[in-house]
Amino acid sequence: RWRGMSRLALLLLALLAPLDAAAQARGLPAVHTILDVGRPLGPGDYVWEEEAPGAGPARIVVDLAKRRLYVYRAGVEIARSYIVIGPPEQPTPTGRFPILQKDADHYSSTYDNAPMPYMLRLTWGGVAIHGSPVEEDWVTHGCIGVPTAFARILFRNARRGDEVIVTRHWLPAAYD
Repeated sequence: RWRGMSRLALLLLALLAPLDAAAQARGLPAVHTILDVGRPLGPGDYVWEEEAPGAGPARIVVDLAKRRLYVYRAGVEIARSYIVIGPPEQPTPTGRFPILQKDADHYSSTYDNAPMPYMLRLTWGGVAIHGSPVEEDWVTHGCIGVPTAFARILFRNARRGDEVIVTRHWLPAAYD
């Protein structure tokens, strides 16, 4: 299990142990292992660990401040993506959202039939995670846009009812 982990990842593991207990007490995903990406993610970048643990639900966390989406399974970070979000005048809402609906070939009924591939609906008011161009100056209408290739993998790994937490400044000791 520890094969291939860098010293930095092991150090972060030690730092996360106290956070793990506090997170569990607040009903947040327990995190004990994070991916060693080796570089900052930029627009359009993502990583997905193909040999990730297979058991348990996907736990998805969106950090609006860092413009990142994290996926965990059994306390292990299995994926990370750069994201696009809503602008200040149409912000992406924070909170806890179950995945209400999945549609691989969805089109917006509100925004000129815009394609929303691999859509994971978070609210009936139109907020979802979906495939999108992910550029530095790109914004959504409040949705969470991820690179379409990442959206395809996330769609396969997420289930209806899986919880998505949308927050700001997620696990600063590990990700800052």
